[in-house]
This record gives sequence, C-alpha cells and structure tokens, in this order.
Amino acid sequence: MNATIVRLATQALLGRRRFWLLLLMPLVLVVLAVVVRGLAGAGEGYEEILVVLGVGLVLPLVALLTTSSALGPEMDDGSIVYLLAKPVSRHVIAASKYAVALLATLAFGVLPLPVAGLVLDPSLAEATWAWTAGGVIAAAAYCGLFLAVSAVTRHAVVVGLLFVLVWEGLLGNLLSGVRWLSITNWAGSLADALSDRAVLHSDGVGAAYALAATVVVMLGGVWFAGDRLRSFSLRGDT
Repeated sequence: MNATIVRLATQALLGRRRFWLLLLMPLVLVVLAVVVRGLAGAGEGYEEILVVLGVGLVLPLVALLTTSSALGPEMDDGSIVYLLAKPVSRHVIAASKYAVALLATLAFGVLPLPVAGLVLDPSLAEATWAWTAGGVIAAAAYCGLFLAVSAVTRHAVVVGLLFVLVWEGLLGNLLSGVRWLSITNWAGSLADALSDRAVLHSDGVGAAYALAATVVVMLGGVWFAGDRLRSFSLRGDT
C-alpha cells in the first residue's frame, strides 16, 4: 500500500456528503435497536434488526458507499490520470483504495452490529459476536466486489444496489443455489460455526467455504481493479 494514496483517499471519503450517509445508517440501526428494546423488551426483533437490517442491508450499503467514494469519482471526472501518472504500481493504488474502503466499512458497517445486538438482547452476546465476525468477512468481500465494479463502470452505485437488493435480497431468499454466491450467506455460515445460538435465515455453506470465497473475492477484486487501472492509463479513458 501507498501511505500518500491512503491519506488522500481518506480525506476524499471523509470530506464528501456521503460521509454523512455513512454516519446516518449505523446511527439508525442503533437507535432502532434502542427503541425496540425499550418498547418490546429484550430479545424482540433481534434477527430482524441485527441480521436482516444490519448484516443484510446496512453493511453492504456502507461498503458500496465507501468503495464508490474511494475510486468512483476519480474515474468519473478523469482525474485518475493524474494519479496514474505517478510511478506507483496500479495494483498498489487499488490495494490502497481497498484498505481505506475496508477500514471505513468496518467502522461504519460492522462496529454498530455488536452495539445493536447487545442492546437488543445481552443474553445473546455469543451470537452477537459471531455475527460481528461474519460481518467482518462480509465487509472484506463486499469491498473487493464493489471496488472491481467501481473500476469498470461509472454506474457502480446502481449496479451495487441491484446486487444487494435483487441478488442478495430477492433471489437469495428464493433460490437455494444462490447461497453459494451470496456474501450475506457467507457471513451467516461463519456466525453459525462460531455460535450455535446464531439465528440463520437460510442454509449455510460452511465456514471453510465462506472464508475461502471471501479471500477469492477480496484478492480478485483488488487485482481486477488494478488491472483495470492499468488498461485505463494505456487507453486514456475518461
């Protein structure tokens, strides 16, 4: 990774309006958990808020915002050519952008999970931490996938939303075979392996497969983004 690129990417992420969206989504999750706990008592809404909303929606949306903010704007306005003019490996650039996106996703997408889970039901602390671990691998996979998408299209946010809502949400609940390519299901499989009290909404694929698939998507996404940047610089695309 390159420290200068990491610093510039962090400044760009924190200085954009999307930062407030990144802050708003985890706040809504935690506030909703507090409200449900206060009105309905411990244990109510645990799966719906922590698993369905937190892991299934807030986390991927945060990952989409961070990765699209880390690379997308430079691809859109053509300013990426100034960065590519520097004597830095294209894959180092991609890895640096990925690191910023992942750290932001962990902070805004994963960290609220244990807070919400422990608020909803302290007795399910083991399951909550299991889902938090699942959230970590989901964050790594989502950032790798969305970084690759951001490197290949200017409509990364639209493509990412379609993936989250249609593939992960709709088809993931209708077609059993989709679970092998569902990042949310990978997170659930790891959570299930770590705690027998973790609530699963679909059949798992096994923790070993989930971890291996996450590594493939993470490394593949970074490599593809770096390769795309190399092609971008050679053709002079904007």
